Amino acid sequence: MLPGDLESTLQTVGLIGLLIIIFAESGLLIGFFLPGDSLLFTAGLLSSQGHLAPLPVILVGCFVAAVAGDQVGYIFGSRVGPSLFRRPDSKIFKQEYVEKARAYFERHGSKTIVLARFVPIVRTFAPILAGVGDMQYRTFVTFNVLGGLLWAVGVTSLGYILGESVPEIDKYLLPVIALIVLLSVLPVAIEIWRNRRATSRHGGEGGPPGGP
Repeated sequence: MLPGDLESTLQTVGLIGLLIIIFAESGLLIGFFLPGDSLLFTAGLLSSQGHLAPLPVILVGCFVAAVAGDQVGYIFGSRVGPSLFRRPDSKIFKQEYVEKARAYFERHGSKTIVLARFVPIVRTFAPILAGVGDMQYRTFVTFNVLGGLLWAVGVTSLGYILGESVPEIDKYLLPVIALIVLLSVLPVAIEIWRNRRATSRHGGEGGPPGGP
């Protein structure tokens, strides 16, 4: 979806359509392909130009939609989880996958829920996996609200601020959105690099090799 398409899409579907998209991408499996980051930024940009809706209305609406979407994803995962535990192993599904999900969210759940907000596709599946992994509900809600606030309010406000401060920012929408996508992927790339480095270091700290 190109920048011009984003603007025309938002102007066509309006605020209600935007909120539905944010809700679907945040917690419904069918919404994993939706460009939430780009839409939030473009919504803020349009608001700065007097279109779509006043900024406070967009911020509150997108925040509620994002948090509600993740809640639905978590509930879905928590209800599907018990049935997964009862399923026998197959070529596609193995019990160890669910156990690994549980162990992961026990160690890194809070950080994952926040960071996943800024990564396309991952933000759709993270709350579902948190439910499957039986992440503590109170912890999930706390970091769901925090992540939703940073994402929905932060990205939309960025679009609004740039729209007000940079003349004809819409002409540079493509590189700006590309930068947003890059920044979205960066935290996960850093986390993967850290994990690989830690694994490599751990593997190299074994005892002295045997020999005569």
